[in-house]
Amino acid sequence: MKKLLSAALVAFLALGSAPSALAQADKDIVDVAVEAGAFNTLVAAVKAAGLVDVLKGEGPFTVFAPTDEAFAALPEGTVENLLKPENLDQLVAVLTYHVVPGKVMAADVVNLTEATTVQGSTIEINVKEGMVMIDGAHVVTADVPASNGVIHVIDKVILP
Repeated sequence: MKKLLSAALVAFLALGSAPSALAQADKDIVDVAVEAGAFNTLVAAVKAAGLVDVLKGEGPFTVFAPTDEAFAALPEGTVENLLKPENLDQLVAVLTYHVVPGKVMAADVVNLTEATTVQGSTIEINVKEGMVMIDGAHVVTADVPASNGVIHVIDKVILP
């Protein structure tokens, strides 16, 4: 499943700036997520899906990263079910639905209403009541830099 990433751009403005604990442009996307401490479930899922090397690769990538709380809000047993080896294809689909090729900063997508994910589906981008929404998830922190792209923190797991 190590396809090269191709498609459209995504992201937009969010509330505030990246917490200093996250802002480490000399580290790749995986290392930034690991060190942040708020993405343990996402990192475990990326490892289980065999996508670590891809997300440590040259990129650039834009990742909409759900927090641990976002994963915890899924129906009971969902994460455990996705992590089973027999559900690898489904796990990869969910994770790659959170990734858009290219380094897309918030200010770059002012006029976008959708983007194509690495998974191949289109995600919807809109602003509701001053909040940027990605498929119904709020962008709570935008423009967290990484050496091979950018992370936008979201408060919900989005599903293809």
